[in-house]
Amino acid sequence: MKGTVRLAEARGLAWWRRPVTLLFLMAIAMPLSFATWSALLNNFVIEVADFDGSDIGWLHTVREIPGFLAIGVIAIIIFVHEQTLALVSLTLLGVATALTAQFPELGGILTITMLSSIGFHYYETVNQSLQLQWLPKDRAPQMLGLLLAAASGATLVAYVAIVMTWEAFDLSYNFVYMASGGLTLAIVAWCVFAFPRFEAPNPQIKKMLLRRRYWLYYALQFMSGARRQIFVVFAGFMMVERFGFEVHEITALYLINLVANMIFAPLMGRAVFRFGERRTLAFEYIGLICVFLAYGGIYWFGWGVLVAAVLYVIDHIFFALALALKTYFQKIADPGDIAPTAAVAFTINHIAAVFLPALLGYLWLVSPTAVFLLAAGMAGVSLMLALMIPRHPEPGNETVFAAVLPAPAE
Repeated sequence: MKGTVRLAEARGLAWWRRPVTLLFLMAIAMPLSFATWSALLNNFVIEVADFDGSDIGWLHTVREIPGFLAIGVIAIIIFVHEQTLALVSLTLLGVATALTAQFPELGGILTITMLSSIGFHYYETVNQSLQLQWLPKDRAPQMLGLLLAAASGATLVAYVAIVMTWEAFDLSYNFVYMASGGLTLAIVAWCVFAFPRFEAPNPQIKKMLLRRRYWLYYALQFMSGARRQIFVVFAGFMMVERFGFEVHEITALYLINLVANMIFAPLMGRAVFRFGERRTLAFEYIGLICVFLAYGGIYWFGWGVLVAAVLYVIDHIFFALALALKTYFQKIADPGDIAPTAAVAFTINHIAAVFLPALLGYLWLVSPTAVFLLAAGMAGVSLMLALMIPRHPEPGNETVFAAVLPAPAE
């Protein structure tokens, strides 16, 4: 990295060396590895390692352990700048993704998954912190939507490449994993040499931080993590196990998701700006309740693959509204709390993720419908919590109860 530049001075740099450009490049680098890994995962573990529902549950439990331990970021940033840690984490993700197919048995897959997950989760923790520090509050919803669209665009490129070449060139899992990990590493190398280190105006508290006035944000993060696991782990697995999707078919479904995200993510950022966090999150959770109940209907009523695919795309679109959680916290947070709270929130988000996939993997063997009914219930709890967000959140007005209750001592 070429020197240190204060955030206020970064406007004088060429556009391709500014903080926002770095955020966009990192947003592109991460999904090139992670999205490719995810697209091939279900087919890879079923065809190569003969996974069943229990095995896939354990894999995702292992994958989420680093997310649960994301609080360790607080200790690391005492010695390592957040921007540096983000790039190091992306490097680990790229290397681990590139090596994934070298370990085709359960133990090896779990080990390489753990390493890639450390890179992914530590990057996501630090990236969230950098976004909230570097983006102005009045533009954050729109910019977060554009960053999400950029990540979707990068994933779109990866998915199109898989769909167009997997059967045509009879590609191997090893080749695709190597290529995607290598592209991530190339972008990271450019970021290291092209950008200075940016210093935000507000020094971050570098110790574990739990504030009582952030309790609603913590609760929403916990429910988001628990609910999302069911979609991430079992929705895609269902498409392969129940409907026999092959690699290029499941990737084509992901491709549709990405196009939808590129179109709707910027619009959702504008919706958060216009309607506020409470209304947009409530809309998301009502939609997710309906989607998860409909997933159950696939097993109740024997609905076909078209219904399942449509639900999968709608489900994915709703999850994009989660950017409202970031802007809600940005509005209520003290500026110096962003980095430590991002780490704590990531850990809270992954508490359920550590045990839920493995536990629900056993439930899946008995009743897939019960898994999706449980997800609908979680979305209902999230809806009740979202209704506690005030119309105009800010420090001292974190919940709808803040006006009638005295502020708690920290």
